[in-house]
Order: sequence, then C-alpha cells, then structure tokens
Amino acid sequence: MFEKLITYLQFPFVRYAFIVGILIAVCSALLGVILVLKRYSFIGDGLSHVAFGAISVATVMNLTDNMLFVMPATVLAAVFLLKGGKSRKVHGDAAIAMVSVSALAIGYLLMNVFSASSNLTGDICSTLFGSTALITLSMKDVIVCLVAAVITVAVFIIFYNRIFAVTFDEDFSKASGVRAERYNLLIAVIIAVIIVIAMNLIGSLLISALVVFPALSAMCIFRNFRAVTVCAVIFSVVCVLLGLILSIIFSTPTGATIVTCDLAGYLLFLLCGKIRTCG
Repeated sequence: MFEKLITYLQFPFVRYAFIVGILIAVCSALLGVILVLKRYSFIGDGLSHVAFGAISVATVMNLTDNMLFVMPATVLAAVFLLKGGKSRKVHGDAAIAMVSVSALAIGYLLMNVFSASSNLTGDICSTLFGSTALITLSMKDVIVCLVAAVITVAVFIIFYNRIFAVTFDEDFSKASGVRAERYNLLIAVIIAVIIVIAMNLIGSLLISALVVFPALSAMCIFRNFRAVTVCAVIFSVVCVLLGLILSIIFSTPTGATIVTCDLAGYLLFLLCGKIRTCG
C-alpha cells in the first residue's frame, strides 16, 4: 500500500491535490466556525449548487476559462443570499433552499439539452462528486488556492475581534459602531470563492461537509472560540490528508472518502465529548 502511495506521489497532480487540500481545509474550517455559530452553515451547500449551475452555463457557452463566469456568479449569489436572509419575505433558510434547488435544476437541464459531450453522465458525476476532477489540478489551481488562503487567513487575523463580535452578537456589534453587514458580506464573498476552488477537489455536492464537520467536531470538545477555531483547522487538515491518502491506496472517490473521514472524526469527537461530560 505504501509503495502505491509513493508511486502516486511522483505525479505532479497528486502533489497539487495535497497542497490544495490543505489550503482548502484551513480556509473552510476558519469560515465554517463562523457560519455554524451564526446558524448559517447551509450557505455553503447553497453556493455549491449555484457553482454547479454556473459551470453548466459556462460549459454550454463553450467558455475556455469557466472560472471567469463561475466565480462572479457564485459571489453574486452569496450577496443575494446574505440580503435575502435579512428580508422579511424570504428568510435565510428559505432563500438558500430556493437558490440551491433552482441552480441545481437549471444546471442539470442545460447540460442535458445543450451539451454535446459523449459522456454527459460522467461529466455531471465528476462535477457533483469530484470523482475524476483530481487529475485536472494544475499549478494554476495551486496558486489561485494559495492566494485565496492567504487572503482568508489574513482577513481572519486582522479582523478577528470584529468577526468575533459579529458572530456572537450582531445587534450589540451594530450598537457598538461595528458595521456588521460589511463583515457578513466579506465572509460570504470569501466562502463563495473557497467553494468554487474546492469543487475541483471534492465536488459541489460534498463541499459543504468541509465547512460544517470541522466546526461541529471542535465544538464537541471545546467551548472557547479561539480553541474551537484552532481545533477545527487541525481537524479539517487531518481529515483531508487522511481522505486523500485512503482514496489513493484503495482507489476510492476522493471527495466521498474525505467526507467519510470527516464523519468518522465527528463521531469520534462526539463520543469524546460525551465521555468528558460524564467524567
């Protein structure tokens, strides 16, 4: 098994996958803690479906670089979901459900009606679950992901106190002079960018797991915001690396294997939390 792993590591795209996986794990864990605490964790799931719909449109339009269309479309959807979540007519969960299902349905419809691909089912499966997208990773993906990771970590560190305040008590933050809407918008835009980048590794339907599981797992053990954040980042990185290694050794789908590791890790942390509470 280890010989197989070493053999695969000689391929550049496998090394790129490990680098991109670590960077995505760090970013998604940082943002996941905020989104889970704000009870807005499903925005990741909604935006991943929007990205799938945007990719379908870009494919039908035969765009050479679909990121030029997918990225702005997903960011705009993030802004809409943020505004919609504060609307009296369309609440946050309803707005996410509406956008998510609509984007998924339209994307699938467009790919069926207009796509000229001879392997439509394989293309859709790859986009949704990331089953074959691993081999398409390039140095360009690594650079883009590195830039996004640096920006995400920098924003989190620089605005840590304000993000902390907005996360736990948005109304009090506004009363204290903090422009909460700007920080909410900043978080939404960053998570949209991370989701679009992460789709190449894990697929659009599974990406929200990287946002939710690390935060929930860390909260089973810790109650301090900083401790939860650090634990979530470590948990996310370990699960992504373990998932990549297992997928290579046992030839399983990368995205599904990573999410399974996240689930197993969450159950382990949940058990540890119960034992700690009983003790």
